[in-house]
Amino acid sequence: MEPVRMCVACRARVPRTALLRVVARESVLVIDERGVLPGRGAWVHASSACMGVAVKRRAFVRALRVSGPLDTQTIEEHLQQDKG
Repeated sequence: MEPVRMCVACRARVPRTALLRVVARESVLVIDERGVLPGRGAWVHASSACMGVAVKRRAFVRALRVSGPLDTQTIEEHLQQDKG
């Protein structure tokens, strides 16, 4: 049976392979495409809708248990690639 994770934006429980793992590296959000970076990870759908909601609601800050703001530039660039 495949592991199940919850999207931090829409809160849907889905198989791990359907989500992207995001980690904080020195206050910068990094997409962990292979799912092997060390540290606490947050899971989110690869859709621009879920990523936008997670950034807007600061779900990554809560899920990753970091203090202070996170640089979301890498996530925003990923959103732009999805749109364009």
